[in-house]
Amino acid sequence: MFGIQPRDVSDDDFNPRRRRWSLWTTPPASMPTTSHTSTPRKGHANTYHMSVKFEDLCGFMVEGNVDDVNVLNEVRERIREQGRVWWALEASKGANWYLQPRISSNGGQGVISVTSLKLSVLTNTVTLRRLIRKGVPPALRPKVWLSVSGAAKKRSTVPETYYDELIRATEGKTTPATRQIDHDLPRTFPCHPWLNSEEGQASLRRVLVGYSFRDSEVGYCQGLNYVAALLLLVMKTEEDAFWMLAVLLENVLVSDCYTDTLSGCHVEQRVFKDLLAKKCPRIAAHLEAMGFDVSLVATEWFLCLFSKTLPSETTLRVWDVLFNEGAKVLFHVALAIFKMREDDLLRIQHIGDVIDVLQTTAHHLYEPDELLTFAFDKIGSMTTNTITKERKRHETVVMAELDQRTRRLGSLKMDA
Repeated sequence: MFGIQPRDVSDDDFNPRRRRWSLWTTPPASMPTTSHTSTPRKGHANTYHMSVKFEDLCGFMVEGNVDDVNVLNEVRERIREQGRVWWALEASKGANWYLQPRISSNGGQGVISVTSLKLSVLTNTVTLRRLIRKGVPPALRPKVWLSVSGAAKKRSTVPETYYDELIRATEGKTTPATRQIDHDLPRTFPCHPWLNSEEGQASLRRVLVGYSFRDSEVGYCQGLNYVAALLLLVMKTEEDAFWMLAVLLENVLVSDCYTDTLSGCHVEQRVFKDLLAKKCPRIAAHLEAMGFDVSLVATEWFLCLFSKTLPSETTLRVWDVLFNEGAKVLFHVALAIFKMREDDLLRIQHIGDVIDVLQTTAHHLYEPDELLTFAFDKIGSMTTNTITKERKRHETVVMAELDQRTRRLGSLKMDA
């Protein structure tokens, strides 16, 4: 088995506030636990694969087939190869070369002026973008994510004691947000041994409660528990996970995605529907004729940032690019999942089958390169400016509809 294992610690307890983890200290998943039932693999008629339970690259116990295990072992070897590329660049360019000022694709974080642009900066920016699309080595993810996302810069604007003081200030306080968090904790990735432990849930609770007090307008929204949980598994400390969550909600993602009205999420769904019609017109037309609303699947994708949909390492590969290039990456990935199954989707006549095909496809995407190749090479380019214009066009309509809904609900309450 392979997955997250503690390294250089004196006991078996894990505390993300003070401990470091290594993702690759155990043998590959070549000896999965097999069940006594066989299940047909989607898209392979008359072919049966033994159903197996195994530990994935992040320590989640998952169920799949032998093909999934073999793909994961291949992915694990490529991660090692990619790590050697990063280490070689550190040797030639110097340690932390990717932390230097650069041109940013992510909402202006770390931007330098064109007039002050140096060739070395441009070269590093292009190199970093290419490397990140091929995957950040697990050992470097915390440092790279903090840098390229702007989280490190955001943290530098407050006192060093900010997080600890925030957690102390929130201890023992009860709000609607804390009650919902407590309700959701046991349901957050119970298939991961640490996240399902008392200590893991306590750590996740501190991050979520802390942020709910930092931004009372957002407070807490279901979906953030999965995002924060995966951040905890990647980052070396609880505080780093908190700042990654903060930069996601405040800088990387569109605003108001997680507020009470979910207005930002409604806007993103409409933008996605338009992009599907533009990038995959045959699929969009077929689904429209069936009466299928893409938000039936895409809402969870966008709110959970694919953390409940894709295998963990594939999700992290998506996040590698998300933190560097911004929220447009979510549209690329969502479109790719549809595009990968275009032929199957065009044959389907029932809404339930559409959902099944998309969910099954996403759950078995253990090969991150396959997904990201579709997302960027097959889907084609989409500029941030184009998506921003689409958002503005839909935002006015969404806000008007939400306002009308609020007025209608208020009228019903008065009548009651």
